[in-house]
Amino acid sequence: MVNIVKPEPRKALLRNICDPDTGEVIDKGLCLWFPGPNSFTGEDSVEFQVHGGSAILAALTTALSKLKFNHALPGEFTRRAFYNNKLDLTEIEGLADLIHAETELQRKQAFLQVEGNLSRLYNKWRKTLLQCVAHIEAYIDFSEDDNIEPDVMVKCNNLLKILSDEIQSHLSDSRKGEILRQGVRTVIVGEPNVGKSSLLNYLVQRDAAIVTSIAGTTRDIVELNLNISGYPVVLADTAGLRKDAKDVVEIEGIHRAKTYAQGADFIILLADSATYIQIGKKYEEFLEDYIENLGLGEILLANGKLRENCMVVMNKLDLLDSDQRQALLKEHRFIGISCATEEGFQEFTKRIQAHLNHLCGNPSRENPTISQARHRIHLANCSQHLHNYFELIVADDFDIVLAAQEIRYAMRELGLITGFVNAEQILDVIFSEFCIGK
Repeated sequence: MVNIVKPEPRKALLRNICDPDTGEVIDKGLCLWFPGPNSFTGEDSVEFQVHGGSAILAALTTALSKLKFNHALPGEFTRRAFYNNKLDLTEIEGLADLIHAETELQRKQAFLQVEGNLSRLYNKWRKTLLQCVAHIEAYIDFSEDDNIEPDVMVKCNNLLKILSDEIQSHLSDSRKGEILRQGVRTVIVGEPNVGKSSLLNYLVQRDAAIVTSIAGTTRDIVELNLNISGYPVVLADTAGLRKDAKDVVEIEGIHRAKTYAQGADFIILLADSATYIQIGKKYEEFLEDYIENLGLGEILLANGKLRENCMVVMNKLDLLDSDQRQALLKEHRFIGISCATEEGFQEFTKRIQAHLNHLCGNPSRENPTISQARHRIHLANCSQHLHNYFELIVADDFDIVLAAQEIRYAMRELGLITGFVNAEQILDVIFSEFCIGK
């Protein structure tokens, strides 16, 4: 039997790693010892850094099993860190997002969350609710005594009103954090043969979609992921839209295109600049007719105006003469480009970056953003309970005990976000997003 000696904490030591029964050397590698509670999990931990051959790993696994160690389950290390109060649920979700981050801004948002950006905010709000509940309960129990300040309820109500406004402001973020985390769902729509597939190929810098001169080449959704200045974009090319389609497959493609556009975060409306010049209508009239012919009025227009999440792009500048081309390039209401000559793409890139910044924002310590739908649900519930509290206390004969219960419910909703209450129902979902053992 080989004696197991604890090495010096948090120091990498080069050692022979041996089988505990036979004493045979399995490999020579680095050993790092992390005694609890100063470890990731809060428990005693050791790391072995060995050569990566499958035979070495198999022998090491066998040796560890002789010491009654088991393979970690998915998310088990992080679950133990949670149970040992090393991380709360928002920090754990941030860690999962950090592992899966594909762009710089996703990494930044996730790292801020791991560092406790959301935790500090929600714990501060929870502390405010806790103080108010304590004061109200003291008022209920001792209101007839001289020990309670007469304005205790006024002070609590002022604090709760400020808190309610802060939560509402936090919720009114246009889902920026969630969009950044999941990727900006962006769709290119327009008539057949206006260059949608060519635009997608240019943006992803490869021939991802088939491009031909035949109208209606694209029938199904072509969806790709790309990184634009740190913003994650899920870009979709769609079938050309027209009202006179008769082919069953094309009709289904048009239906799918409209459905996708309805759920998109950002829409690129692509038109043919040569057609625009040839028709000779004013821009507003042309745009209205074009959107009507595409059948996208309900999706792209609000009160007769183009929605903020839509950008109009005129393709095929290369088909215009010099004066026409220069006139379109100076236009501010839309962007003129040529997928054939790559003209106009510098301005196109600037505009799309501005739209993405508007949709996702820029993560910062000063302005934590909601990154999970789960958080938004609990925050909305918390806000509703505070609203219920204020509705109860305006009545002449209100029951202060019932009103205080609404604050407890609000506090519980915040606790469900960070894990300060029993959160077993959501733990499995969160931890399942980690790889084995992490």
